[in-house]
Amino acid sequence: MTDAALPLVHSSHAILVNPHDRPFALLNVTELRALEKSAEASLPPHTLMGRAGHAGARFLLEHIAHDGSVDPHQPVWLVAGPGNNGGDALVVATELQRAGVTVEVCMPVDVKPDDARWALAEARAAGVPISGAVPASLDNYGWVVDGMFGIGLARPLGGVFAPIAQQLSARAKTRGRVLALDVPSGLDSDTGNVVDGSVAVRATHTVTFIGAKPGLFMALGRDLAGDVTVAPIGVEAPRQPGVRLNAPALFVPQFPPRDFSTHKGTFGSIAIVGGDTGMCGAPVLAARAALHAGAGKVHVAFLGTGNPPYDPPHPELMLHPLDRLPLADMDALSIGCGMGKRERAVNVLRDVLPLDVPKLLDADALNLIADHADLADTVRQRGESASDPCVLTPHPLEAARLLGTDAKSVQADRLAAARALAARYASVAVLKGTGTVIAAPDGRVAINPTGNAALATGGTGDVLGGLIGAFLGQGLPRYEAALAGVFLHGLAADALTARGKGPAGVTAGELAPMVRKLLNRLVYPLRD
Repeated sequence: MTDAALPLVHSSHAILVNPHDRPFALLNVTELRALEKSAEASLPPHTLMGRAGHAGARFLLEHIAHDGSVDPHQPVWLVAGPGNNGGDALVVATELQRAGVTVEVCMPVDVKPDDARWALAEARAAGVPISGAVPASLDNYGWVVDGMFGIGLARPLGGVFAPIAQQLSARAKTRGRVLALDVPSGLDSDTGNVVDGSVAVRATHTVTFIGAKPGLFMALGRDLAGDVTVAPIGVEAPRQPGVRLNAPALFVPQFPPRDFSTHKGTFGSIAIVGGDTGMCGAPVLAARAALHAGAGKVHVAFLGTGNPPYDPPHPELMLHPLDRLPLADMDALSIGCGMGKRERAVNVLRDVLPLDVPKLLDADALNLIADHADLADTVRQRGESASDPCVLTPHPLEAARLLGTDAKSVQADRLAAARALAARYASVAVLKGTGTVIAAPDGRVAINPTGNAALATGGTGDVLGGLIGAFLGQGLPRYEAALAGVFLHGLAADALTARGKGPAGVTAGELAPMVRKLLNRLVYPLRD
């Protein structure tokens, strides 16, 4: 590689942004097409494709220069599809060639759009080697680049492109360093699902153009996209996006100050309502999480019998039979952990839902609402007429029951499902899963970027319920309390994994102490 790369690296339109911890706008295909059309009307021909190629090349040049485990003299292999994504790949190859990097382009089918034809002419003029042959092995290349199909793909990958996608995915799982341009080919950038359930590229890195896409952060998209970098290429995202990436800037300002003059009453009394006979573990997990999340006082109200009189690891928790705790006096309620589905649980919900207290509903409470129309009506009416929206935290199967559909339909369009839950129940909906979606009845929607497979173990949902309940008790608005709980819950799993304690074998009880550390780091950092 030569110093010819330097002007490109400093190009103002090749800015690369890490979206983590930023409330990025997440743009669907319709929004992106409108932005592209508007930008192209005021720019010289081929400008956006040129900028996208510059950004992709910059990403590769920086990684080649700084990744000591890769031989910088190894060639870069790029596959170009027949559309504009293929044109992007050709521009990347041209810029790398001019920077002194050895490249090879595989173009099984000639590119067709005018912009892509221009990129092809530029590549040929620069001496980029282009052929239709696919090598039997990609092991001799430092990086391989997926430029087959972008956001416009509406049909399954087929023909020669399907086996190439499989070859790239196999490379990502073994030797790594597979870069997808804009989106991994075959991925629906709106939903995070594979187009028609067929085949898609699994990349280790994605450079996405103009703006981030929802599908890169939820469902299968998180696994397929790998590490995501945003290249705005000089196109400004809308100021009022329909969907954002969850980030501390959206919720940190809502936390109460921890002044010297504060006391336990300042930070709220929360009650965890649940724990039918034989199921006391779930509410205790939630209560411990609430304690670590800064709640002033934490109670557990057990529905059943035979529950412990106190929690030995945390005697600060106050454990009660449900009938002996005045729930109307609480600052927040987290309802449903280990609640069961007996008639007593139904009657408890009928008594508790009308209370003028912020409420989170999880687990069995959600199933009971799905099964009893009067409970569902009460939840909706509280949100509509009393301005007292609940926070609902269903996993996909619980969401399906609440919507009268099936989990497959929920997962087919998680954004639509979360919005439907928020609208139907006039509540803040937290649709759990890969890329948890948080939707408010007023139309605000966020996708959460934190968390990993460490959360795939029993009790982690109870911990989330305790966290959000604690933040409600501290006075955070419903939507922001949900954003904070989901973000910190996932970040705790990420932090434990980074320390070698995950993703396998993390227990739900390990999350709360890590949440405490992260909460203090993000919200209450030490000041000089």
